[in-house]
Amino acid sequence: MLIFGHPWVESPNFVKVFSVEEISKSTPRDILLLEPLNVSIDLVRHCRSNELEFALTISTLKEALFANALGAGYVLCQHELGIEIQKIAEEYLFDTRILVLIEEEREIESMARFGIDGVVFSQAIVQP
Repeated sequence: MLIFGHPWVESPNFVKVFSVEEISKSTPRDILLLEPLNVSIDLVRHCRSNELEFALTISTLKEALFANALGAGYVLCQHELGIEIQKIAEEYLFDTRILVLIEEEREIESMARFGIDGVVFSQAIVQP
């Protein structure tokens, strides 16, 4: 299981970006966080053409399917949606990893029991 934002585990930050200019200010270690897909498709294309690692915040199964098709490294979502999508991601052998947003350490075990690819604490998400 991937764990982002916990003080015991060194991990990159997810940096929210809303423009190419903000992308240019990011570091190679950052994972670019784009949201929502319907307004960030041009940024997705920019990331793909420049081979930049990116994640998408999603709120539907359809967005997860598109995120995988578009080459997102990760999708970030809430618990219930993550549980639903993880099963489908395994069935279709997604390259995209399913990450659930959590606030408390005790939620890690719960997400592990559902086979979720990883969890993200809010402190791992930063604004540029």
